[in-house]
Amino acid sequence: MRDLFVEIYESIRRNKLRTCLTGFAVAWGIFMLIVLLGAGNGVLNAFTLGSSTLSTNTMSVSGGVTTKPYAGFQQGRMITLDESDIDLTAGDYFSSYVDDVTATVSTSVTVNRGDKYSSCTIQGVSPERAEMEKIQVLHGRFINPNDMAEVRKVAVLPETLAERLVDDPADIPALVGTYIKVEDLVFKVVGITDADMMTNSNSVYAPFPTVRGIWLPGEDISNLTFSFHGLETEEDNEEFEAGYQAAINLNHQAAPDDESAVWISNRVTQNMQMEKGRNILTTALWIVGLFTLLSGVVGVSNIMLITVKERTHEFGIRKAIGASPWSLTKLIIAESVSITAFFGYIGMVLGMFTCELLDKTLGQTSSTVLGTQVSIFVNPTVGLDVALEATLLLIIAGTIAGLFPARRAAKVRPIEALRAE
Repeated sequence: MRDLFVEIYESIRRNKLRTCLTGFAVAWGIFMLIVLLGAGNGVLNAFTLGSSTLSTNTMSVSGGVTTKPYAGFQQGRMITLDESDIDLTAGDYFSSYVDDVTATVSTSVTVNRGDKYSSCTIQGVSPERAEMEKIQVLHGRFINPNDMAEVRKVAVLPETLAERLVDDPADIPALVGTYIKVEDLVFKVVGITDADMMTNSNSVYAPFPTVRGIWLPGEDISNLTFSFHGLETEEDNEEFEAGYQAAINLNHQAAPDDESAVWISNRVTQNMQMEKGRNILTTALWIVGLFTLLSGVVGVSNIMLITVKERTHEFGIRKAIGASPWSLTKLIIAESVSITAFFGYIGMVLGMFTCELLDKTLGQTSSTVLGTQVSIFVNPTVGLDVALEATLLLIIAGTIAGLFPARRAAKVRPIEALRAE
């Protein structure tokens, strides 16, 4: 084995420039593969981080505009949900799948604390909203059943709105227990929530009956959200959505198959589609990286062909004194794998270092969207599994690169080889 490595070293030393240029192509290929996968992970992790703030088994429903005439009504009619839709959703027809149902009413208001004012939306919600939306309470508490039963004037503020009502962000926790004005009414602040990309960072939460009684009397609601179970596949979810859509549409005398009359947002199917997109993106990145690496593999194969041609006389002597075709094949493949693995590992290390550098500089990068900090690049690195896959890829690439030249070397006939210059 030692003699084999000595031979490989001597062969590479005789062709240093050619080997280095070819090795650079291999290193560049694996470097680009690692960096592309790392950058792709950064984008995908940002999406995953955003979606993790939402419950994965909920549907949100809101009114839309009809696109088909039905039951004597023309198209273009606006549909507004009402409390009968809550009863329909929570009723016996859908009880096999639906768990909890919560509704929202909302309107635009102005809040102020002393001389600080801010325009925002007040949402009348129920306690279940916190669980369905995975709302994180930073200080104090969320709306509770007592607030609902006693129609209390209490408010839960998002952190971004709370910042606009204090002089120093450090004073935000002290807002809990104090009072603010919503329009001309006094509300007690009972909690501060974290504001993220998936929840409305400019909305004040208050008890549903309070907002209903003060600003939005009647039965209309802005939207409803319900949690569900038992819908495991995309087909199951689509079938349920079609039946539910038809029921809600008919409740408002709209065509059962009019998908624009009522908008349904299903987070289960959204997550499934996101996972499909993640897999497609990962596959695309692998393909781009592999094609980049392919140029290096072709270069290694070419240099090994040249090496075989230059050493034809030597191989003839080896075979004349008893060297087996397998020993020559093993020598060429080992040399090819050595070149590919050595320069490939250099590219891999540099690629992982670049990913770590991206993580330090661009990791957790966020942008402000509608007053909310949205993560767009999170942890752009590759894991140990990718490193192991890249190692296996290098071994396979090196073997393939040396296979054809090795077969040529094994087929060298001693008499013809000894005549070769």
